[in-house]
Amino acid sequence: MSCFQTVQDYALRSIGIGERLLPRDNFTLCDQITLIGSGMIWNIYFGAFALLTGFMLATAVALGKASPNPLLRKPSEWFIFVFRGSPLFIQFFFAYFFFLSLKMVSPFFGVLTSAWLGALIVLFLNTAAYSGEIFYGALRSIPKGDVEAADAYGFSGLARFRRIIWPTMLRLAWPAYTNEAIFLFHATTLVFFSGFPVWQQRGDALYYAKYFADKTFNPFVPYPILAGYFILLTLGVITCFGLINRYLNRHLPQEARRRLKIRMNMIR
Repeated sequence: MSCFQTVQDYALRSIGIGERLLPRDNFTLCDQITLIGSGMIWNIYFGAFALLTGFMLATAVALGKASPNPLLRKPSEWFIFVFRGSPLFIQFFFAYFFFLSLKMVSPFFGVLTSAWLGALIVLFLNTAAYSGEIFYGALRSIPKGDVEAADAYGFSGLARFRRIIWPTMLRLAWPAYTNEAIFLFHATTLVFFSGFPVWQQRGDALYYAKYFADKTFNPFVPYPILAGYFILLTLGVITCFGLINRYLNRHLPQEARRRLKIRMNMIR
């Protein structure tokens, strides 16, 4: 089988398009690159949708934690504490068995045991907690002069938040939030590795890399391929978030603009 034919058969296999059966022997480098790349579709799906939805919840959680009202502040603090204080692997594990319990109550909840929704909910809550703490720190760091200037110009309530506080919060939080986005995409490899099952061998990139490593007894080919894909994905995230960071700081002089600094995260 030519490499072109392999790409046609397996490039979209992880989402159910193409060849149904995985190759069982005589694995070529093209087979491994194509199938692991196919699995990256799931990793990008989990990361992108969790970021988009988690961003909105994180903003609400940050505002809740900064609120003087204990009815808003305490739930936000406990939400952040629980999801930041427990490993993501354990969150996947307990969430899956919780969803199984709901499925026993009613078949309506059966969809939650599927990774495309159940795991996405866990990632959504997890990144909302981490991002909420980042946004809360940015809220506390907003210069008082900016708020006083908004008051002097007659801004109050929603108008002040939308035009002054929220843009400033994003500008201050964006470098740290970029790191959170990168870590979240890396954390998507835990989805099928923890509790959520793979249906019809349609897994993510780590699933296919592990499949080839187990079949060939040689992890030094599939895992570097997996690492290469994630390095490319990380470069894409840095580029996109860097453009947004430049837009958020467009009104500042060049020497005052905050640059993105990517730091290693030792544990999630």
